[in-house]
Amino acid sequence: MTQALTVTEAQLQAAVIDLAHLCGWLVAHFRPARTQQGWRTPVSADGAGFPDLVMVRGDRLVVAELKAKRGRVSPDQQAWLDAFSQVPSVEVHLWRPSDWDTIEATLTRKDTP
Repeated sequence: MTQALTVTEAQLQAAVIDLAHLCGWLVAHFRPARTQQGWRTPVSADGAGFPDLVMVRGDRLVVAELKAKRGRVSPDQQAWLDAFSQVPSVEVHLWRPSDWDTIEATLTRKDTP
């Protein structure tokens, strides 16, 4: 019996960033840090739930929230995805490991969708 490979969110993120860099994207990710209260991402104002990756290449802006196979989107994360979705020409994605073909198509595409 063959077990399916389990891809963590961190592994997916590393792969997406590597592919994005290979395709000429500038990528921003804000890393969490370990504190006495657990893992925290230092943000202020309305930053809670900000998407995992913001990528820019030419006239394209891609915002992506990454989740493992069973990962759930928090209400704060959904609020940011919804807000970015209202901005014309911003490409907003929720990607899981099973979406790799879509990720590749999105990041390798040369034209504006």
